[in-house]
Amino acid sequence: MSRLAAIQMCSGDDVDANLATAAALLGEARAQGADLALLPENFALMAQSAPQRLRHAESDAGGPIQEMLAQTSARLGLWIVAGTVPMRAHAPDKVRAACLVFNGGGERVARYDKMHLFDVDLGAGERYQESAVFEPGDAPLVVAAPFGRIGLSVCYDLRFPELFRRLVDQDARILTVPAAFTVPTGAAHWEILLRARAIENSCYVVAAAQEGLHGNGRTTYGHSMIIDPWGRIIGSVAAGEAVVSASCESTYLERVRAQLPSLRHRRF
Repeated sequence: MSRLAAIQMCSGDDVDANLATAAALLGEARAQGADLALLPENFALMAQSAPQRLRHAESDAGGPIQEMLAQTSARLGLWIVAGTVPMRAHAPDKVRAACLVFNGGGERVARYDKMHLFDVDLGAGERYQESAVFEPGDAPLVVAAPFGRIGLSVCYDLRFPELFRRLVDQDARILTVPAAFTVPTGAAHWEILLRARAIENSCYVVAAAQEGLHGNGRTTYGHSMIIDPWGRIIGSVAAGEAVVSASCESTYLERVRAQLPSLRHRRF
């Protein structure tokens, strides 16, 4: 048995302040017994502008955000799936939204770059075009951890079930979804999509969200949660900066897959 935690934040454009908040919440997650903690998308920076995001973009050689994550994971003995970190892209005017994974010894063991970019017009003046400032990733990724194989995704990826099938085909048992969902799409679809991904893949789902009004004027939905392979919500928090944690049992996952073997019954 292991314990999984989702961390909810309301990040702003002060990287140092965001990192201090993240470190404190990671410590709280460890105090709750967590073996793995998931930070939300944009945990280190909810940028006011594209130039600001570019200024804080890091490389694989390291940077202040990655240094904090490495030091915190080593100090706490905690696996951290670090939401997204702005990383330099091939295009000089863009960044990649990279989900970085650190093991309990402070080593960076994986990097997944968000594949699906949020280009939508929701009406009432709420419009997003991530492709203007972000460069997409191109490969799914599953990470081996002592408590189970972790399939990585980010926010808008949640709407593409074929990605999660790829992760399960690589034997993912835990699916992580760091996010900054809008309020209208979150209220309509967030819980439904998360539970669907858990049910159809017989996996645990850990979803860590941004919540509240940010300095750039954007409001995010929150409702971070942990869902078991049967689709039950086993931990949740609606609003505020907080930690939610729940137990993950590999024997329970295997029992669900044996009782309802839909993964084995696939025709395509």
